[in-house]
Amino acid sequence: MAVSRYACSNGDVRCREKLRVEPARLRGQELWLDGYNVLTVLESALADGLVLLGRDGCCRDIAGIHRRYRKVNETIPALRLVGEAASALGVSVCRWWLDKPVSNSGRLKTLILETAGNAGWNMEVELTFSPDHVLSHTDQIIATSDGIVLDRCQRWVNLARLIIAERIPQARLLDLSPAGN
Repeated sequence: MAVSRYACSNGDVRCREKLRVEPARLRGQELWLDGYNVLTVLESALADGLVLLGRDGCCRDIAGIHRRYRKVNETIPALRLVGEAASALGVSVCRWWLDKPVSNSGRLKTLILETAGNAGWNMEVELTFSPDHVLSHTDQIIATSDGIVLDRCQRWVNLARLIIAERIPQARLLDLSPAGN
């Protein structure tokens, strides 16, 4: 599992790097999140789980979502980290895209909106059958570490890595990236 999360070609690394935008470019922009992808990586980091730093510089967990999502103790703290980061970066709206077929997506949508409302963050949540398709075809800046989406998107920001580096320094990060990445 770790190797499959880490692996990508040198060409993929170069292409992904060309499409990556610096977080400062988010000011005044919408940010579209691969909801489960970003959330589960941050939950893993907060839970002292292993987080892999891949060849492309993206943080990935080894858990994965399979038809069911379950709220954990780290869910709300992870949502707050995303909201605080988006706010600090000056994002105009943070739009979460969640997989409609995944059980409890509706509950997670409610939790995201409640957390955002309580903090005054401008967040929206969309349930769709294929967030990967939506994120692969938008011209908005996206946040994901899903290699398939990264290979097809127009622009992306490495949000999970930024949050982990700045706010979860104790995370168990296994660096699989080449030296100097």
